Amino acid sequence: MTITSVDTDYDSLTTTLIADFDNPIDRVWDLWSDPRKLERWWGPPDYPATVEKHALTPGGEVTYFLTGPEGDRSWGLWRVTSVDPPTSLQFTDAFADSDGTPLEDWPVSKISVRLLEHEGGTRMEVRMTFETREDMKRVVDMGTVEGLKQAVSHMDSLLAP
Repeated sequence: MTITSVDTDYDSLTTTLIADFDNPIDRVWDLWSDPRKLERWWGPPDYPATVEKHALTPGGEVTYFLTGPEGDRSWGLWRVTSVDPPTSLQFTDAFADSDGTPLEDWPVSKISVRLLEHEGGTRMEVRMTFETREDMKRVVDMGTVEGLKQAVSHMDSLLAP
């Protein structure tokens, strides 16, 4: 498994996942920048993603939905705040309705992705930052951190030659 650490810190309101890959930064970046590749790993295995809109530019949006085993869907919205291909991406991640409108009273997190050269490959750091302890607890309790770990573990197979 590529995941080297996951740290959930309620004092700093962050969850940080670090994963190492035996691939160059450009290949790992493609898994974020190509919507068809993103939907092959974003989300837990039993909730595959479908990316509807994918604009990785400052001010751009990514809209997607996850489809559960019973056909149920949950929608998400990224609002891109910063992007520096192929090394960094920052966005807010919100739960949304089917039209892409953020759901009121649902937690919003800020996500920062950094890709760094590391031991001949790439280290990926994904940091989720929450506004309140209650928001963080709600997201962690619904299994989002575990789902992120499962999702990132799929990246290896997509990077295989």
